[in-house]
Amino acid sequence: MTKWHLYAVNQSLKCQITREMPNLATSLDTEISNIWESEQERLGGVLFNGRVFSADQITPDLVTGHWTEYRRIVAQMRQPNLHHGLGIRPLAVGGIIRGPDGLIFGRRQPQAVYQAGEWQLPPAGNVDRTCERANGEVDVTAMLLTELEEELGILPSQVRNPRPVAIIEHMDVHILDLGIALDTHLTTQSILAAHRNSGNTEYDPVQIISQAELPSFLTQGNITGQAPLFLKTLGLFSAPFYD
Repeated sequence: MTKWHLYAVNQSLKCQITREMPNLATSLDTEISNIWESEQERLGGVLFNGRVFSADQITPDLVTGHWTEYRRIVAQMRQPNLHHGLGIRPLAVGGIIRGPDGLIFGRRQPQAVYQAGEWQLPPAGNVDRTCERANGEVDVTAMLLTELEEELGILPSQVRNPRPVAIIEHMDVHILDLGIALDTHLTTQSILAAHRNSGNTEYDPVQIISQAELPSFLTQGNITGQAPLFLKTLGLFSAPFYD
C-alpha cells in the first residue's frame, strides 16, 4: 500500500537554497542517464532536464534544500531504490482552489511521468529556478501562480488569500507536494472557459466538485493520494481515506 507522510506547516513558511547540487559517482550517473534516455524515447523526447528544488530539511516555518536535475528525479521515480544514493526529495506546489461552486479538479494526461491519468487538485508543478530570488529564497507562491495561468488559464488577479496547508511526502518515491489553498470568485462556467481558451493540455477534463459531491468523488478511485489529505487538513473532507 502506498504510504504518505504529512508535514504540518505554518502560513509563514519559506523555502531557501542552502547548498549546491552534489556530484554523483560515475556508475550512478550512468544509470541515471540510461533511465533518462529510455524515458525520453518512450515520451518522444519531450522531457527537459531543468532544475527542481529538492528538500533537505523540513520544519513548519522553513524548508531548506538545493537545486537538482530533473533527470535524477525521473530516475528515482522509475527506480525508487536509487533514493539511497541520490537522497533527493523534489518539491512540487499544488493549488487547492475553492470557488462559489466548489473545488477545481483536473485529470492528468495518461502519458504523464507521475500519477498518470489520475485526478488531482490543479494547478500543480515542480518548483523550478524561475522562482529563485537573489537571497536564495524560493518564492513558492509565485511558482504556483505561474502554473495557475499556464495550466488553467486563470490569472493571478482572479485568486486571493494564498496560504500553505501542508507538505505531503509520497514515501514510495520521496516526492513532496506543498498544498497552497486559494479562493476565487470565478463560477464553474468562468473556470471552464478560462481553461478552454487559455489553459494548456495538462488536464483533460477539468471539473468543479461541490462540497456535497466530494465524498463520492474522492472515493471513486483514480484520485491522487495528496488530494484527500490536503482536503482533510482544511476540514473539507472527513472520511478515513487513509489511516
